[in-house]
Amino acid sequence: MNKTYYVCKYTPVELLTAFGAQCENLNQMPQGFELADQIAHPNLCGFGKALIEAVMAGEVKELVLVNCCDTIRSVYDILEDSGKLDFLYLVDILHSDGTCSRARTAVQLKGLARAYGAYKGTAFNEEKFRAAFVRPHQLHEPYLTVLGARMGRELFSMVQEAMPLPVQNNSCVHNRSVGEEQPPEGLDFDALMEWYAGELLHQLPCMRMLDNTGRKQLYHDPNLRGIIYHTVKFCDFYSFEYAELKQHAAVPLLKIESDYTVQSSGQLLTRLEAFAESIDPAQCEGKEISMGKGYFAGIDSGSTSTDVVILNRDREIVTDIILPTGAGAAIGAERALEEALKHAGLERNDIDALVTTGYGRTAIEQGDKSITEITCHARGAHYLDPEVRTVIDIGGQDSKVIRLNEDGSVANFVMNDKCAAGTGRFLEMMARTMEMSLDEMSVTGLEYGEDITISSMCTVFAESEVVSLIAQNKATDDIVHGLNKAVAAKTASLAKRVGGAEKYMMTGGVSKNKGLVKTLEERLGTELVISDKAQLCGALGAALFAADMVK
Repeated sequence: MNKTYYVCKYTPVELLTAFGAQCENLNQMPQGFELADQIAHPNLCGFGKALIEAVMAGEVKELVLVNCCDTIRSVYDILEDSGKLDFLYLVDILHSDGTCSRARTAVQLKGLARAYGAYKGTAFNEEKFRAAFVRPHQLHEPYLTVLGARMGRELFSMVQEAMPLPVQNNSCVHNRSVGEEQPPEGLDFDALMEWYAGELLHQLPCMRMLDNTGRKQLYHDPNLRGIIYHTVKFCDFYSFEYAELKQHAAVPLLKIESDYTVQSSGQLLTRLEAFAESIDPAQCEGKEISMGKGYFAGIDSGSTSTDVVILNRDREIVTDIILPTGAGAAIGAERALEEALKHAGLERNDIDALVTTGYGRTAIEQGDKSITEITCHARGAHYLDPEVRTVIDIGGQDSKVIRLNEDGSVANFVMNDKCAAGTGRFLEMMARTMEMSLDEMSVTGLEYGEDITISSMCTVFAESEVVSLIAQNKATDDIVHGLNKAVAAKTASLAKRVGGAEKYMMTGGVSKNKGLVKTLEERLGTELVISDKAQLCGALGAALFAADMVK
């Protein structure tokens, strides 16, 4: 039997069940939108494309939609024209729960009942209708919640695995609250549909409803310990609520965005794990290890370099090393650790505990614990200067700004990880375009004549812009200064989002770029602390966490 899929919590699931439907929320995330992109507008949101992809792949034959937004209306038109579905219906529900809305919704319900009953060849079964009302489940213990736009099944599973507490999915369709009241007895079908219309509309509202103040109960629960706020690319409905939450939420808050593909969810893992570590610092603890020789190592496996720091029992740096990562994180980490041990005159069994961090941390099997670079950079920066409250790390693949508590733990953080814009990779590609080394580029632009603005932060478009400026015979110093301004503007906006405060420290290899550091200091209006151990900050933090494991 075909399943009848739905996508909105205002869908009359109980009514469909009464006609024999087996209903299921259509919420899987595809690998990509190869089929959807052939027939849909490129700016259609990822969720809309995911619906089209599932239908065009033949995975869905019955679909009931609700006019949540313009995307759903567009999807309905595209799918109706495709002829791929055995049953397709759009329920038109108004954006309020007043008397007129309830009357109109009752009419819509009766229309759906006629259409679906005719399609299935079944009649309304009141017993099945009543049995379909199930009281919503709510956690009554400390928990985390997912709010915002719908979150795909695969991404939610990732969230559950990463978090230290149970997670309640209260995003969009998942906070459906029909079922708190059972249908009254003795009503005919028309009267029952009028009652049912009121129940559907009187749910805890979504952001499409004109009066959505009732949503506040989602984040005013005394058992709530943190919020993960999810949005879908090109969806504006929930951006307003996030702004409100950011101002008034009494618990830690993380915002993530996906394009509704499995690939985009994978890019969010570092953010989720860092959030988990900030919620529960015990996440950074590993198995207790007895003191041996009294040496502890941290490996930071980055996209460009692999860094190793070894500490002694007094938490003093014994040795450190920076090597190119090469083709594989695991091989690069092994090579860097061997080199560090050789420099320190130590053997592998002299290391009591080893913690890995960085983008390749999970590929390194020799570590006792893996901790995100967010948490490790915060710990390392605090070690280097306890007065630092904001850390800026422009890495090879992403940029991050981390706000610290007084004890060096993470208070908040933001990341730019959707593309190479504003990252070390961006600067590397621009240097290659200008036929310069990164060392040459780092001191170019300190003195400039024309204040050039690079308008695009997209690496591909910015490269074209630089080529055009070179063709115009613009001075090299002026072009490099324009690039530094672009990166500084991007980084400063991240610092503003995270609520950056004095002192500021810059970590990572890009901290050696004197021109960028100067431009960023001008943009932030403050001096950046640049330690001679700046590039080792992540590995240093990892080594400190390794030392914590030994009792």
